[in-house]
Amino acid sequence: MLLSSSTCTALLLLLLLLLSVCHANAGSPDSDAAALTEFRVAADRSGALATWNGSASPSPCGTPAWRGVTCGGGRVTRLVLEGLGLSGPDALGHLASLDALRVLSLKGNALSGAVPDLSPLLGLKLLFLSRNALSGAIPPSLGALYRLYRLDLSSNNLSGAVPPQLARLDRLLTLRLDSNRLTGAVDGIALPRLQDLNVSNNLFSGKIPVAMAGFPPASFVGNPGLCGAPLPPCSDASSSTCPPAAAAVATSSPSTNPAEGKGKMSRGAVVAIVAGDCAVVGLVAGLLFCYFWPRLSGRRSDRRHREGEKIVYSSSPYGATGAVAAAGGGGAFELGKIVFLEEPGGGGRRFELEELLRASAEMLGKGGCGTAYKAVLDDGTVLAVKRLRDPLAPGPASAASKKEFEQHMAVLGRIRHPNVVPLNAYYYARDEKLLVYEFMPNGSLFSLLHGNRGPGRTPLDWAARMRIAAGAARGLAFIHHASRRCGSGTPKQAHGNIKSTNILLDRSGEARLADCGLAQLSGSSSSSAGYRAPEAPPSRPWASQKGDVYAFGVVLLELLTGRCPGGGDGAAEPELPRWVQSVVREEWTSEVFDLELMKDRGIEEEMVAMLQLALSCAAAEPGQRPKVGHVVRMVDEVRAASCCGASSPSRESSMDESSAVSDSPAVSEGGGAVSQ
Repeated sequence: MLLSSSTCTALLLLLLLLLSVCHANAGSPDSDAAALTEFRVAADRSGALATWNGSASPSPCGTPAWRGVTCGGGRVTRLVLEGLGLSGPDALGHLASLDALRVLSLKGNALSGAVPDLSPLLGLKLLFLSRNALSGAIPPSLGALYRLYRLDLSSNNLSGAVPPQLARLDRLLTLRLDSNRLTGAVDGIALPRLQDLNVSNNLFSGKIPVAMAGFPPASFVGNPGLCGAPLPPCSDASSSTCPPAAAAVATSSPSTNPAEGKGKMSRGAVVAIVAGDCAVVGLVAGLLFCYFWPRLSGRRSDRRHREGEKIVYSSSPYGATGAVAAAGGGGAFELGKIVFLEEPGGGGRRFELEELLRASAEMLGKGGCGTAYKAVLDDGTVLAVKRLRDPLAPGPASAASKKEFEQHMAVLGRIRHPNVVPLNAYYYARDEKLLVYEFMPNGSLFSLLHGNRGPGRTPLDWAARMRIAAGAARGLAFIHHASRRCGSGTPKQAHGNIKSTNILLDRSGEARLADCGLAQLSGSSSSSAGYRAPEAPPSRPWASQKGDVYAFGVVLLELLTGRCPGGGDGAAEPELPRWVQSVVREEWTSEVFDLELMKDRGIEEEMVAMLQLALSCAAAEPGQRPKVGHVVRMVDEVRAASCCGASSPSRESSMDESSAVSDSPAVSEGGGAVSQ
């Protein structure tokens, strides 16, 4: 039956009203600043947040950022204010409008009053409110925070039963409710992925569910009414029985006459039912659109940042007797520890494993050795964490493999150079191996060369390319030379995976080599197609100094041509060295160079010299490749010529002379500053 025009018009107006309300309520940088200002006024009585007054920085995401505030895409995404003496009964509610927030930690303050409705914070993943003076019941609205990984409400004055809505938090890995005055049963918090549980020192009662029996007794002690594994068994008197309410429901259904309810439904009733259904459908559609529209219309980079924020939990220290045992594994769970490799007194940031595991993390990319994350600790410290893809050997790690891993990490930890990303710490467990590096904020050479090659792009000029090439060459020379400093019995050290994505830029724009020495830890060849030397085996870990020089030659060609290295099975383009050689043989050398370099005048001779060096490095025969010390010296000479204004008389003459590149003999290996 068709609806009347007035009914459809009303539904349309209702939908438009919902969308306008959603748009009006969408958060913004200004609303974030207003919310934080209101929070400071309500909570900061000691002046700990004095820098939030806007005099130094008018915006929480400005420079410098407000204390404890981390932003992404212009919105406040993390707020960490721990142990600052913040207080006030209504202060916490002002933060509910920070709808881009993913981490909220207010531990160790004196905030009081009830826990407010935080359901607008749908992106929240970490919520830490422990060691405050919060009172009242746990709000059922917390069940709407379906993205939560960790929830800590311990050491407050909370009372009442745990709301059943918390059972919706099926992603929750940590739940701490200890040291409150909570009552009732604990059945509702038997969550499937829970690894860290603590409900001790409350007033809970009843039998502990079987699904929670794998947690240690310390998770439940201090509740006189609780019983069952892992606590002492329940007595018969304390066993659960059918609640009277259930029986009442079962017996309260009134008897019905089969003849009752028969007869035709009136036309008005049918119209009312259809109209009601349409109104409900329209309302639901409007709400769904209201929920998803801000996310679909957000920046792609911000969406990638949110979707990539994955925290490594498989090595959680709470899994030993928690979720692992509850899942029926029954075996021992090996716990590792973070081993720091920095020099004593080096001033590096030290942290515990738990702090690393609860850090928010953005996935930076995946490679042959594993997955890289940008991890932000609670205090704002930024780290790069590499999660190795494969263990050293299949099956449980043996003592020998662990010893080999530790020895290898010790060697890598001693490689300290301004052009090498330092390995600061590592974590070893049977099922998890993490490497902690200094974070490089300015991306990779690959992104600078190949990213956004369209309108609005800022090209990488010749001076910048040469500076990056020189820095990477110095870092590689240091790595190759490191084995000589370690003694005659130490095998030659090689990087093993030179490529443009592993040449990163630090805060000052200096090039640094990443992933040094990880080739031996991969289950397959970690050298990428296009950079792999011809002599390299295709399917097993392998690294050599000659192979590094070949890969560096490909990087130099990448800098000169602006092309991505091809090669590999099914590749659409030939390998970059072969393509360059074929063009040079046809005496079309000028067609090799990146068009973005054409704006730089007077660099033709330098480009040709670098092209000759790159092709000698990428020679098919390992013996024809120069040593890395010679490469460093040649790059420095070309840079010096560029800086001093040396240039060819004319572009055409230099290009004609460059045809000899393809026929020139390999550069002499003698006289290298760094020996292989």
